[in-house]
Amino acid sequence: MEELKISGKLRNVLQQFILGLKDIYQEGLASIVLYGSAASGEFIDKHSNLNLLVVLKNTNLENLKRATRFINKFRIINPLFLTEDYIKRSIDIFPIEFLDMQENYSVLYGKDILKDVDIDIRNLRFQCEQELKAKLIVLRQLYLKINRDKPALKDLLLRSITSILHISRNVLRLKGKKPPYKKDEILKELAAEFKIDTGVWEKILAAKNRQIKLRNRDIEILFVNFISELEKIIDIVDRL
Repeated sequence: MEELKISGKLRNVLQQFILGLKDIYQEGLASIVLYGSAASGEFIDKHSNLNLLVVLKNTNLENLKRATRFINKFRIINPLFLTEDYIKRSIDIFPIEFLDMQENYSVLYGKDILKDVDIDIRNLRFQCEQELKAKLIVLRQLYLKINRDKPALKDLLLRSITSILHISRNVLRLKGKKPPYKKDEILKELAAEFKIDTGVWEKILAAKNRQIKLRNRDIEILFVNFISELEKIIDIVDRL
């Protein structure tokens, strides 16, 4: 844990959490893995959570309930309880999520569960296509309902950009690229690799980061252009 770029206070929180789970589950606890921003050194105090993969030998509700009171003491910790068998049987369904974990993680206790996780690129392509198409359907449906309400349309854009960028980041993996972590760098890579115009996405991202303000009269054309570029990415994934 010493190699982690987090404060001493956060280390103490993690140590208390690990000791508590060991006490509760004993031999039933197989592994605790820290992943995400705290493992990559990009943890932002008061904005980030400590994401933990907790691997138990049994995750039935009765067993999980044993830790309820203890876990609720640690609001900064976001634990995901799985079994090793469940992980093995779910890699084909959630390749994006497991790749995200694999990218930045640190084993805090027990077995290195993620070391041998092997993602089939075909499953990754399928998840990227499925999730992007699902997002597109939802955005179109909501547009029909709220296109006259410019503040609501703006809010939809700002809420959508992060999740769509996260999926699009993994589209870069389909081309054998190691995707960047920062959102502005993801956009640069998408533009370079797929020859799409990410200018509108950059504008939405800047608005989300409160670097610029979007005018109501510009919202609809921004939304239309955003959807147009999203459709291009979906077409690209469909052909990969």
